[in-house]
Amino acid sequence: MTISDKDRLELIRYCIKQAEDTIADVELLIENDRFRAAINRIYYGIFYSLLALALSEEFHSSKHTQLIGWFNENFIHEGKISERFGKIINKAFNRRTKSDYDTFVEFKR
Repeated sequence: MTISDKDRLELIRYCIKQAEDTIADVELLIENDRFRAAINRIYYGIFYSLLALALSEEFHSSKHTQLIGWFNENFIHEGKISERFGKIINKAFNRRTKSDYDTFVEFKR
């Protein structure tokens, strides 16, 4: 997929706005004890941020595991970002998966 720099910048802005809006939703969900939905939104806030970062590096993928793998390889393993953030992303992905697909899962504040 080849896109112009102008279009890429617009997509990056869009992804960042999606991330900000999604994270803003998290506060409302937590305040209303909607923890499963909050887990989902926390993860997607991270996912949209990673999409923006990937676009800035001219990498594109809508596949979650591929995007996380790319991030880990290019930022965590290269030492550009602390391993702590890689663990946060993986934990958020795993919790979101449990929340969305497991039959009985409860999360607490």
